[in-house]
Amino acid sequence: MNSLDQFLHSVQNRAFITAKVATGNQDEALDLVQDSMLKLANKYADKPKEQWPALFQSILQNQIKDWYRRQKVRRILYWWQQHDDNEQQMPVDQTQLPSNTPGDTHEAWQLNERIYQALQQLPMRQQQAFLLRAWWEHSTEQTAAIMGCSQGSVKSHYARATKALESYLQELRV
Repeated sequence: MNSLDQFLHSVQNRAFITAKVATGNQDEALDLVQDSMLKLANKYADKPKEQWPALFQSILQNQIKDWYRRQKVRRILYWWQQHDDNEQQMPVDQTQLPSNTPGDTHEAWQLNERIYQALQQLPMRQQQAFLLRAWWEHSTEQTAAIMGCSQGSVKSHYARATKALESYLQELRV
């Protein structure tokens, strides 16, 4: 396995979760991640491997933005055909569920589902900032470069996302 394959393998699960939170659809998320990986492999494989994480994040975030744009156009053009798909939602990452007892597993699944739902309610820029900082562990500077905005904007989006998630999850405890 070459180093690009290793890199892509190391980021695939987190990239999928990022895309799934953004789209709310497993199939769309898989397509976005696959397209992002192909674009990185086709256009940037010759770049130093230290640059791959930031390049991949930029590509993935641009794919997500493009997806949102396409959805907006589809909603405008096909507003009369909109219907509610009752696709069953899956927890954020089933592979991370503990396997202690059935009760523990069920509680962990419910918590993952609540976090997933809370993340989906955030505006796109807050989702991006939160996932890049908390999930991908990028610095504020790296996140700003990936999102194409200032570090101050990243801090604002991240703070708002954190506050909204805290509020949402506290409401669920009551």
